[in-house]
Amino acid sequence: MIWWFKARAVPALSVSVVGTNVVGLLMGNAELPVPVLTGQSGHFLVGHLITLLPAVMLLHGMGRGDLRAESVACRPVRWWDAALGAAVAATGAGMAALCYALGADSIALVLGRNIAGYVGLALLLFPFLGHRIAAVTVAIVPLVCAAAGWRSGRPEPWAWILYPANSPVAPLITAAIVLVGILTCLTRQDPLRPAP
Repeated sequence: MIWWFKARAVPALSVSVVGTNVVGLLMGNAELPVPVLTGQSGHFLVGHLITLLPAVMLLHGMGRGDLRAESVACRPVRWWDAALGAAVAATGAGMAALCYALGADSIALVLGRNIAGYVGLALLLFPFLGHRIAAVTVAIVPLVCAAAGWRSGRPEPWAWILYPANSPVAPLITAAIVLVGILTCLTRQDPLRPAP
């Protein structure tokens, strides 16, 4: 288990979750100018981008092992990875909810929701794409949402990261993404990449 903690860079991953929440709360509702391809523009918060860090760190740690070798290992590495991803998503969302309950701005809810959603996407994409391509794909999601996710000043139904903090739909979409990501991480046993 110690080798798995070292390979997955769990301390650095933990720091990234805490750091993302702290920096996001300090930046508040700072907006980024992003060109919009369709419809009218809406606001795109810095919190939509910085919450990528824990998901990218998780993918980096998962990519440090050999996916093909780990799929036949005697240890339940896939279960540990899924549990780590679930813990990161829950910690990010839980920290944000706690900060909001203690009086932080509503950006805290956006931060927690987006951390959990990106981690769910990372768990979903990693078994199919590997860690590098999955990280790039997850990083493209907020840019696509910012450029094409607005319709008449409101977010499109598929652009879950753009929903306001008080939206009841966004946490449900995020929870579904995390659950599908965990199930995919647990059940996808045969990587697409051929052995070298």
